[in-house]
Amino acid sequence: MKEMIKMMVVLSVICGLSGLTLAALKNATEARIEEQVLTYVQAPSLTQVLHDYDNNPIKDRKKFARPGAEDEITLFPAMKDGKLTGLAFEIFGKGYGGNIGVMVGFDTASGNLSGIGITTMKETPGIGARIAKHGFTSQFKGLSPGRARLKAHNGDIDAIAGATISSTGTVTAVQEAAKLFDALKPEIAKTWP
Repeated sequence: MKEMIKMMVVLSVICGLSGLTLAALKNATEARIEEQVLTYVQAPSLTQVLHDYDNNPIKDRKKFARPGAEDEITLFPAMKDGKLTGLAFEIFGKGYGGNIGVMVGFDTASGNLSGIGITTMKETPGIGARIAKHGFTSQFKGLSPGRARLKAHNGDIDAIAGATISSTGTVTAVQEAAKLFDALKPEIAKTWP
């Protein structure tokens, strides 16, 4: 019995030290991981969705509380001569293989979409993965958010044949982004006049 208690104490100490080590490692690498995601995942999509700006949207990014949720969302501003011309942020939709990360850009003057870019996905190669191709994503440029629906739902977007779930997930993410953009307009106006 005494030997069993000794083994339990030793295992508890080992588990506790392992947990502390992992927590310290996560804290130490968190900033580096965020930098890598910004540089290699979000930045390429930002160049697709934001146009005609003279600032650095990644450096000028700000976090906002999501209305009705407990998390925050990062907004990337596009500014020309100190005036806000566009905004982009990443939002997620449900795809066939999991969540689809969609960077959605808005023209702040018109409220229309300036474009979308796919940041992350696990869709079927050759089928659902075609949502990241220019032929699909270019359909969103210049559309009013109300028209950014699939043609089957009286919108202007052609779904990808054989990838209805992926197409629907992307369009749903864009619709959610439009609602969020409208909800954040007062905060955006205070932050970037």
